[in-house]
Amino acid sequence: MSNAALADELVNRVTWKIPNALALVGSRAGEERNAMTTSWITQLSMEPVLIGVSVENAAVTHRLISAGGSFTVNLWDAENTRPFVKFSKPAAYEPAAHDTASDAEGPATGTLNGWSVYEAATGAPVFVDAAAWMDCEVRHSVDLGTHTLFMGEIVSAGINNDEVRLASMSDTRMKYGGVKRH
Repeated sequence: MSNAALADELVNRVTWKIPNALALVGSRAGEERNAMTTSWITQLSMEPVLIGVSVENAAVTHRLISAGGSFTVNLWDAENTRPFVKFSKPAAYEPAAHDTASDAEGPATGTLNGWSVYEAATGAPVFVDAAAWMDCEVRHSVDLGTHTLFMGEIVSAGINNDEVRLASMSDTRMKYGGVKRH
């Protein structure tokens, strides 16, 4: 085994051990909406409160955050990791019928891959079933190579279930990080 192959394997194995939250990042530009599974999320500042998400440059979500100027971070109950598999590819949006039942934030505006969403203050989608969520307006972005770090200021947020343990990458068999796989 060559040193480069060993180094790549080690880098992957060690970076996969970083304890990362697992969430769905919602995005919108015009009438196009999307959500994607992500584990590269962190708080970056207290004044202002900035949340960072790192998004692959080729992803639909990257295009929508860049054009729309906002994103949501939707955190999930660790016992409900099913949505993460559904959002590893671009999502299909279906607008809601006018008689959609209302939740605490108002009526669902539609679904993404079958999961009910409504519009946050920025217009980006929030999932009705999220345990907690943050709506962020992009204040800065930095191209870091394969990914761009979007830094968003929280403009609205909510907690739908304060009693659950939130999902992390270790709650699934998913792996993301390390070296780029070709």
